[in-house]
Amino acid sequence: MRPRPFVPEMLDGGGVYVRDLTSGLVWHRCGMRTLYADTDRSNVVYHANYLRYFEFGRASLMRDAAYTYREVEESGYIYPIIATAIDYYRPLRYDDAMYIHTRPGNRERVKLQFDYVITHALDGDIVCIGFTKHCAVNAKGIPVAVDDKTVHLWQTFPA
Repeated sequence: MRPRPFVPEMLDGGGVYVRDLTSGLVWHRCGMRTLYADTDRSNVVYHANYLRYFEFGRASLMRDAAYTYREVEESGYIYPIIATAIDYYRPLRYDDAMYIHTRPGNRERVKLQFDYVITHALDGDIVCIGFTKHCAVNAKGIPVAVDDKTVHLWQTFPA
């Protein structure tokens, strides 16, 4: 099955935000290349490594929003992943350039979700689509309400 088209258009003069012309949603975009160590014996990126790319996209979004994950942890919150999903459409190979598109997804009292679309940088083809769901916990591992700064990020993410 083919994914719905993803047609990103730069929003801020070549900065970090794009609008998908198909859905109208705004996404944070960062780029990277695959490493040789990310590939498996069949010379494609090992499936679990896409979760590492999601993490890179999530950390880049938070950093560009001026609220790094380090600051989140220093303020007493931890956001472990409690669920993931990835639909794969086309593989990445060694040294392929990619764009990782990330945006805040659903948010509940103690849970939040990041959504992702990874595309080939050269032709824009969708590599995979997925999400990570996180639970807010304190330093003792007890679920707590999502912190105010993260709520603010969800509320102010470009529409």
